[in-house]
Amino acid sequence: MRVILFCLSTYLIFISCQHADKSTTGSSQSVSQYFNYGDSGVQSGGVRMITIKTPVGHFKVWTKRFGNNSRIKILLLHGGPAMTHEYMECFESFFPKEGFEFYEYDQLGSYYSDQPKDSSLWTTERFVEEVEQVRQAIGADSTNFYVLGNSWGGILAMEYALKYQRNMKGLLVANMVASAPEYGKYADEVLAKQMDPKVLEEIRAIEAKKDFTNPRYMELLIPNFYKEHLCRLDEWPDGFNRTMKHANGEIYTMMQGPSEFGIAGRLAQWDIKNRLNEIKVPALMIGAKHDTMDPKAMEEQSKMVQKGRYLYCPNGSHLAMWDDQQVFMNGVIKFIKDVDDGKF
Repeated sequence: MRVILFCLSTYLIFISCQHADKSTTGSSQSVSQYFNYGDSGVQSGGVRMITIKTPVGHFKVWTKRFGNNSRIKILLLHGGPAMTHEYMECFESFFPKEGFEFYEYDQLGSYYSDQPKDSSLWTTERFVEEVEQVRQAIGADSTNFYVLGNSWGGILAMEYALKYQRNMKGLLVANMVASAPEYGKYADEVLAKQMDPKVLEEIRAIEAKKDFTNPRYMELLIPNFYKEHLCRLDEWPDGFNRTMKHANGEIYTMMQGPSEFGIAGRLAQWDIKNRLNEIKVPALMIGAKHDTMDPKAMEEQSKMVQKGRYLYCPNGSHLAMWDDQQVFMNGVIKFIKDVDDGKF
């Protein structure tokens, strides 16, 4: 009897350990394997400065790696332009448990990367080439490379797919429509009308004077627009607050305009809606009820690509990864697993 009990207990411990490995890494590999990056010498916690070649010189961009998975490598593209990876740190609570290898990344001009002053660098085309160089540096390819972009990162992700989808496994676009003019129209004709008319009148008066540095502008936008459509949590996450603190306002204003309430910079006429049918890789389009982007347009985009899926976040806004987190993360994880398993 003692021998039987001993064998049974040993078996249960073995099964428990196997389960722990799978829940931690998404496969039977151990935690030590998951965090083995093949580093030698001083360990950096996954942080690596990657050298980027541009028409005006070489610069370095900040990346941070999590995990080791030859089948799934995900590059996170933050918004802005020129915000930071910090508001995307929430993925650290979800992707490691699935065994995904993923990379946080500050694009050139953002806080943790080099910040050159040459304004010719701030074009969508140049950023696309940067992403391609980052892909090469992390050793990703068409068998394992997923790009997940939020907001401006969604623009960058779609543009990257149009040029380099041969190097991709899957595309995830969170909270970004494929037409900047439609984005602006939605802000003007739908979201603006949801505001208190007196508040809107004061906002428009400031905009008419181009007095965007007036503190009153953000005093009005934060409670009446950002809290409604950017992030609906009562207390904004620390990572998002740090992103806002570290944003490169010069680049942001040059490309996006002075606020998220519409679009007015170099991206104002950006529109690739009629090219979405060129995207052949599996694509997930993520929309949210309270987003600055029309969720119906996001659903439409999922039907325009050749292999699309739509994820709707009923309680989410522009940062649905935070304010409708479970729906967002579950949908993202399921998509990646389905593509990886060939079930998409």
